[in-house]
Amino acid sequence: MAEHPCTEQPADRPAPPPDGLVIVDKPAGFTSHDVVAKMRGIARTRRVGHAGTLDPMATGVLVLGLGKATRLLGHLALTEKEYVATIRLGQSTVTDDAEGEITASTPADAITREALDAAVAQQTGPIQQVPSQVSAVKVNGKRSYARVRQGEEVELAARPVTVSSFDVHDVREETAGDGTPVRDVLVSLVCSSGTYVRAIARDIGAGLAVGGHLTALRRTRVGPYAVAAARTLEHHQEALTVLPIGEAAAQAFPRWNVGERQAKLLSNGVQLDMPALPPGPVAVFGPGGRFLALVEERKGKARSLAVFA
Repeated sequence: MAEHPCTEQPADRPAPPPDGLVIVDKPAGFTSHDVVAKMRGIARTRRVGHAGTLDPMATGVLVLGLGKATRLLGHLALTEKEYVATIRLGQSTVTDDAEGEITASTPADAITREALDAAVAQQTGPIQQVPSQVSAVKVNGKRSYARVRQGEEVELAARPVTVSSFDVHDVREETAGDGTPVRDVLVSLVCSSGTYVRAIARDIGAGLAVGGHLTALRRTRVGPYAVAAARTLEHHQEALTVLPIGEAAAQAFPRWNVGERQAKLLSNGVQLDMPALPPGPVAVFGPGGRFLALVEERKGKARSLAVFA
């Protein structure tokens, strides 16, 4: 009789990480892809994804999914984001942030607080925003930043975004490296997904006729996940902190508890009658709080978006 190969894991092989979300406090200089690559090494799994990017210059909240939780990422309602930023008035750059070459310098020492507040008000509420040319927006199938780097002139269409709150906390008088008197403005804002904070800096500077760009950006919240829950990559290297997939789903979606019979029917693809719940994805939990699936209502029935049981 042929021997069956051993299927047990070696005793020294670490257990796979639990399925769930990892909230990272992204460091400056890392792309979102860099963070994903680093987390693959930390968690010892290829199944890592992110829910929305951050520019390399930016720091703060980046939501990652491990294992089965990667299937949650596209359904998370991460539509509202919160930032703390520093805007430099008096200089424009090709990228609208500090990573780009300075294209113009204009003294900003005559800018009054009243004029600044009026410019901020113009960028608050529902606005039409033209994204930065050096952005990931696609133009005829190719990223805008790639076209700009090849020397092309790119014109992007304005798109609707919403800045629901925008506060100025401090204005500091500074002198730029080329001797230009500038103003560094510390702000915080809450905005919709798709808003370019560096485009806001650009447009405030343009409105004040002195130019502007972003010198610092920190994302302090994305959807329900705040920076207080985020951990550095170094922390995760020492002790990987994972929000289990069931807890993550309970935080992010309306909850529907079902019994054992309904759970079995759902796992077999049967479209159950749905109770009245808010529109959008709904997390279904079975007996014992077991996370079963994400569903959405279609003509009164539960249509599966992703099954986890």
